[in-house]
Parts: sequence; C-alpha cells; structure tokens
Amino acid sequence: MPDICLRLARLFLVLLLCPVVAALAQDYPSKPIRLVVPYAAGGAGDIAFRLISAAVEEKLGQRFVIENKPGASGNIGAAEVARAVPDGYTLLLGGGNNYTSNQFLYKNMGFDPLVAFEQIALISNSPTVVAVTGSVPVNSLRELAGYAKANPGKLNFGSPGVGTPPQLSAEFFAALAEVKMVHVPFNGSPPVMIALQQDSVQLAFYTMGPVLSLIRGGKLKPLAVAATSRLDALPAVPTSQEAGFADLLTGSWQGLAAPRGTDPRILDKINVAVRAALTDPAVRKRFADMGALTGDMSRAELTAFVKNEAARWKKVIDAAGIQPE
Repeated sequence: MPDICLRLARLFLVLLLCPVVAALAQDYPSKPIRLVVPYAAGGAGDIAFRLISAAVEEKLGQRFVIENKPGASGNIGAAEVARAVPDGYTLLLGGGNNYTSNQFLYKNMGFDPLVAFEQIALISNSPTVVAVTGSVPVNSLRELAGYAKANPGKLNFGSPGVGTPPQLSAEFFAALAEVKMVHVPFNGSPPVMIALQQDSVQLAFYTMGPVLSLIRGGKLKPLAVAATSRLDALPAVPTSQEAGFADLLTGSWQGLAAPRGTDPRILDKINVAVRAALTDPAVRKRFADMGALTGDMSRAELTAFVKNEAARWKKVIDAAGIQPE
C-alpha cells in the first residue's frame, strides 16, 4: 500500500511539473548559451561555429558564449559538459572523436559519450584527402592498394599522434585494402607536413586544410577524397566511392551536443536554427573553401550516425591494436 501511495505521489508531481517544464522549453532561450569547445581557441570547432553563429543567435534570440576548455584530446571539456545541468544552457561543440573514438583510446574517461550526451546538430564534415609523395608510383587508390600489397611495410604514413583521425583513417584504408603500412606519429601536424616534403613519410590521410598548399605546390599527389561527393577546391580528385573504396568515408566533423536529459523540445529548436543557418549559400561556400561539407541531419539521424561511427572506429582501433592511454 505505501508503494502505491509513493507511485501516485510521484505521478502527481510529474503531472504538476509538466506545464512548468513545457513553459520553460517554450521560452527557451531566455539567457545566453554557454558553448564549450574542448580545444584551444582558433581550432576547427571555433571556426565552424563562428561562420553560422550570427544566424543561429538571430533565430534563437540569444547569443552564444564560447569557452575553450582544451586538454586530453577534448576529454576535459567534454567531461565538463557531461556533468552540466541539462537545461540547454551548456552545450558541447566537439569533434567526431569526442563522441565516437576517444572512449576506446583513453582509460577512465569518467563518462560514456554515447550515454552522456544528447546529439543536437551536425555542423560540418571535412573529408579525408588521401595523398602520396612523388616517390610513390601510383595514380589511384586501386594502384596504391596494389603497390602497398606488393611492398608490405615499405610505405610510411604520418599523423599528429596515436589515435588521431589521420591515423585512424589510414588504418581503416589498410584494413579495407588488406595491406601493411607503417604509422609514424609526430607531435602535431606541422612536423608531418615537413616529413612529407622530405619524403620520410609517403602518405597523408588528412583533411584538405593542412595538405592543400602541398598539393598545389606539386609536393603531394591527391588520389581520392574519402566522401560521397567531390570537394569544390579539388574538383578533379575522385571520391573514394568513385575510386573503388565505397566504405572509405572518413574525415573530421564538428557537432553540437547537450547533457543527457535535456528537454528534446529545446534540442529540436537548436537543431532547426543550425540547419537553417547552414542553408545559406554564402555559408556553404565558406565551408567549401575550407574543404568542408555542411551538415544537414535531424537529431535522430545524427544520433544513429554517431552510434554507427563509434562501432566502426572501435573495430578499426581493435584491428590496429591501438592501446588506450
């Protein structure tokens, strides 16, 4: 009998609070929104959001206050948002690794991103460009796979560190092509670009930004873009699908998320505002000039995408034998 009374009391409380919660969601936002970027200022997340911030703020009627919280490959800032009050006033602008692969690369993160966050909106996706130095006698992904198979362990690929997107993209290609390549980790991307020019590493699996000048200068030969559509800045470079590797879809993407338990009506409101801002042709061109594609997903689509990406990268990390730090 007491249990029944307790349940009835809880039900009554929920019914009593429903109009209040609905009103709060309806009035959202009533104050500035804190946006945590888990990397240093001036990074991809900062740049991506600033391209649409004015339009999103106009749509929502409040401004966003960006706070950079770098450290541990974005885990410090992400953890702070995971612990925040789920009221829609603290959001995370993270990279794909913050939502998918970091959980398999770091021990004791303190949270599971698939559980801790509600996905809101995909802002941009910068596909991987697969490129080789002049010493590699290939002109396509098929030829690269054949050359790597005939020369196991001869090709070196550089990355800014263990577990970073360039390494994971290269490991994914190696698994698809069933070849053996050597990973050479550096402390950041600038040393990788120097190593490519010196031919101490022969392969780059990078987004367009870092490698475009080397491609235009003839130091690197682009073989494919790991996406379903070509990049405006590299119109002659085929997609991985066109090159015979349809599953090779990799890159660096930026997405908004909120702490688990945030009212879905609030999240939907932000999603609508972000997607509307991304339809602006001028905004699309700005992203295209940077080698990025604008996002356009519903919250359900993005949630499914993140779940699938996490499963995919876990397989790649396990197959490559990358141990968590």
